[in-house]
Amino acid sequence: MKHAGIARRAATKLIFLPLAAVLAVAVAGLLLGWPRWLADVAAGLAILWLLFSGFTLYFFRDPVAQTPPDPGLAVSPAHGTVDAIEVLKESPCFAGPCHRVSIFLSVINIHVQNAPVSGQIAGLLHAPGQFLSALKAESALHNENILIQFASSETPGETVGVRLIAGVLARRIVPFVKEGDVLQRGERISLIQFGSRCDLYLPMNFNIKVKLGDKVVGGETTMAAKS
Repeated sequence: MKHAGIARRAATKLIFLPLAAVLAVAVAGLLLGWPRWLADVAAGLAILWLLFSGFTLYFFRDPVAQTPPDPGLAVSPAHGTVDAIEVLKESPCFAGPCHRVSIFLSVINIHVQNAPVSGQIAGLLHAPGQFLSALKAESALHNENILIQFASSETPGETVGVRLIAGVLARRIVPFVKEGDVLQRGERISLIQFGSRCDLYLPMNFNIKVKLGDKVVGGETTMAAKS
């Protein structure tokens, strides 16, 4: 499947960086004959590394989405909790109003994102900004983000948007896609490292099917359906 394994490779890189520090202390211990204080430091670092490695592998898990095949659906672009549903007077993706559904991703959620609809990537717009806590609603307005625009293949001329928003810990957004790529609903599109937020922008001819507080699964949960 497209982009499978990217999250796992990112986890591997993070795991091996602190491993170098553990090995450096071990080499120093061998050279110095393992004095008690250095042995304690080495043991502590090894335990911390094992805990960090376990958390990192868990955080970067990337299951295959079981995407519903029915036409006219928009699925969740992210794993997390729906904490905002509103109508915007002007969409960031197209002229006129739109639905905005915002999803908060905690540090224990899966952080690979998925295409909400089938179609072609019409644009990726990066906006620099702050790194406010993703728990705060204003983070969607002020934080660094990338807006991905999808030209729907089901409805010609229709655009759907996904905004990937950095948080206080999530300071790296990694798109897997580029402009012109053609995707199927549910395919992987990006990775946000650690707690963050994801917004979905839908045309007004969609009926929202989720409510505040719902737990959603990226690439699987039906967020909206055509009226």
